[in-house]
Amino acid sequence: MLTNLKSALRELLGTTTEVEDDSRARELAAAGLMLEVATVDHHLDASEMQTLLQELGQQFHLDGETLHNLVERARNNASQNTSVYPFTRYVNDHFTQEEKFDLLTGMWRIAYADLNLDKYEEYTIRKIADLLHMSQSDFIRAKVIARDG
Repeated sequence: MLTNLKSALRELLGTTTEVEDDSRARELAAAGLMLEVATVDHHLDASEMQTLLQELGQQFHLDGETLHNLVERARNNASQNTSVYPFTRYVNDHFTQEEKFDLLTGMWRIAYADLNLDKYEEYTIRKIADLLHMSQSDFIRAKVIARDG
């Protein structure tokens, strides 16, 4: 199943080398999860999109055009998927605990970007955190960092 996900992510990304494939798959998995948080309330605010782009740019050191292409690919992929599970599975297999925490903090920043924490955003982040095997203390710590930062 993981091989199928990797193949699907590689095909979606259209990359050519193994190293580049792994990097792009990591970026796409993170973008997919962040986009899920940004759109779960059926309203993608400009501040949420800006925060999403900033988080992806910081975490993966991407430039503007690459970021926009990545988010567009994540949007296309989201319309085909009904679950975050393939993304969380990939993250669990390829991210360190620290990288997962940074991703979780980024999702909280996106949720707080429009100054309105929607109950569906919080629920989605909690669900993703559980699927990423994040502790309750990390869940709360990431929320506090995002809210207060």
